[in-house]
Amino acid sequence: MIPIPSGVRVWIATGHTDMRRGMQSLALAVQESLKRDPHAGDLYIFISRTRRG
Repeated sequence: MIPIPSGVRVWIATGHTDMRRGMQSLALAVQESLKRDPHAGDLYIFISRTRRG
């Protein structure tokens, strides 16, 4: 389990995300679709089409 500090917001991106995109592209998705700063200290969760595990 990963501890999450108090005060951190957790954002869940709806839809499916191509996890091969890389960090820069995922950060751009946060800026464009969620209208948030990806470097503000919040936690963003993306779900791939093939949810394994």
